[in-house]
Amino acid sequence: MTISNGGSVDLRSDTLTRPTAAMRRAMAEALVGDDVYREDPTVNALEERVAELFGHEAALFVPSGTMGNQIGLRLVCEPGQEVLGDADAHVLTYEMGAAAALFGLSSRTVVSEGGRLSADQLIAQVRPHGDWHLTATAAIAVENTHNRGGGLVQPLAELERLFEWSRTAGVNVHLDGARVFNASVASGVPLSTYGRLADTASVCLSKGLGAPVGSVLVAGAERIAAARLWRKRLGGGMRQVGVLAAAAAYALGHHLDRLAEDHEHARLLAERLGVDPATVETNMVVVDDVPAPAVAEAARAQGVLVGQVSARRVRLVTHLDVDRAGVEHAAKVLTQVIGDLAGR
Repeated sequence: MTISNGGSVDLRSDTLTRPTAAMRRAMAEALVGDDVYREDPTVNALEERVAELFGHEAALFVPSGTMGNQIGLRLVCEPGQEVLGDADAHVLTYEMGAAAALFGLSSRTVVSEGGRLSADQLIAQVRPHGDWHLTATAAIAVENTHNRGGGLVQPLAELERLFEWSRTAGVNVHLDGARVFNASVASGVPLSTYGRLADTASVCLSKGLGAPVGSVLVAGAERIAAARLWRKRLGGGMRQVGVLAAAAAYALGHHLDRLAEDHEHARLLAERLGVDPATVETNMVVVDDVPAPAVAEAARAQGVLVGQVSARRVRLVTHLDVDRAGVEHAAKVLTQVIGDLAGR
């Protein structure tokens, strides 16, 4: 059994993965330079590789997905303009109001069905440029996979419809691709396809892929040149950061295809816990109508850590540090815990 977090099977998030031994060796052996001077060869190679994967001209390595998202939004939206997104989108829910606090960007939300993208629903809410009574919608933020939607993969047809419409409407599209690698593996849609359906995209390497730190912002060359200035302003200028870029590169080379294993483990968990496996599209399982605090406490006492989304909802996230035996153990513990609590 793969054990993490001091002897527990940790299903709280895929952000909890630790570098593998081989990844640590790659980090130790990385060629480095000063990245602010653009002289770190490992960072430069990673940025070129990710830009090519997503079909964009350029890319920028940043410390976190939040920084990648926020710089991406600033590149496609001016102060006083509006970002439109899903009511449960990470960029509008979990990033501390950064778009407003840092950049003076307004935001407005649309309530969707479980986070699933509806292009027409978003398009209907767009406010036009040129009307001085209204705050113009400059950008639409899309999250794929959708975190609070339980790891759902956004429908390709809806992404295409939204992007095609945006070309004639003067509206940009930003992709929060924190788990876009999961989306690609689950759907078979190439990363380059997802990339071409966004003007800017932030893609995370420290979740399912298992790198310890880092995301990459991809866009056109002019936008990435501006992004370097914003990264510096925000305190994200890094020096000999090739040791981290090496981990990200290793993850891309060795951990991408294995995301399918995490998806299989999630479906197994769902089956054992009586959750419809059809609702599990990637590496997240949502268990509803349970006393979440009590479930979390009782499971922790038996070495299984779970996330509490709300008072009645628990989230389980499979990842690199939990193997089949760990999943089997977690399923056994949670089945017992939930059954015992239901019988009280």
